[in-house]
Amino acid sequence: MALQQIVEQTVTGLGYDLVEIDRSAGGLLRITIDWPWQPAPEGTQPLPEQFVTVEDCEKITRQLQFALEVENVEYARLEVSSPGIDRLLRSDADFERFAGEVIDITLKAPIGAAAQGQVNANRKKFRGQLERVQGGGWQIVWSDEPPVKPGQRVSKKRVPAPLQALGFTFDELREARLAPIVSFKGRAAKAPAQD
Repeated sequence: MALQQIVEQTVTGLGYDLVEIDRSAGGLLRITIDWPWQPAPEGTQPLPEQFVTVEDCEKITRQLQFALEVENVEYARLEVSSPGIDRLLRSDADFERFAGEVIDITLKAPIGAAAQGQVNANRKKFRGQLERVQGGGWQIVWSDEPPVKPGQRVSKKRVPAPLQALGFTFDELREARLAPIVSFKGRAAKAPAQD
């Protein structure tokens, strides 16, 4: 059986999604797993996000060690991990899952004349909120206003920088990933449940 099949059967058999298999020089076999995601039914609240824990990675590692040994797959070291806070977005399902989140995109080619003077025509990298466009496409919405520093006073009369949007297709993307934004203030308070 092929490596892809062995790993996929083991990972999905334990209730996880296989995100990526990476085989490096020196015999390193790196497996990336995540919890399966299903969109919330229409008119319901989305379920809270599940995160892959160290225990999840240990469970997959133990099972994969047995499966790979039985199939005589050679590797020097096995590493199982989660996609991380800056995970790559590869499929339409990934974009659906993370719609509304802040992402970083890199285009294959500069935006050129499409910017209409608001954005540097040579710009390829953008950070902003991922949004679905009517008609089925995707766009990223951002503001070039610098973030307010802690303790800095902001005038109430200051006019905020306008929001800008850039529509894109998967063919135009070199890479898209979640923006690694970390807050050290703890988890936000949960909103009270509505009946």
